[in-house]
Amino acid sequence: MDIVLKNVKKKDFPVLKSLAKSLGFEITIEEEKPYDPEFVKEILEAEKSIKEGRGTRMTMEELKELCK
Repeated sequence: MDIVLKNVKKKDFPVLKSLAKSLGFEITIEEEKPYDPEFVKEILEAEKSIKEGRGTRMTMEELKELCK
């Protein structure tokens, strides 16, 4: 069984870690990895250009043809 604790305060973590260790639980820490800043910049710029009307409209047939 897995238990996931979220939003644990840094001051509380050593207590929880000690408790888990004394009970024989395995502890793994997974830190969230933020998106690559360049990728986020590209997405935001693309959204902005679409809102400004600089996007390209395609029909489903055109899209399917493009993907062949």
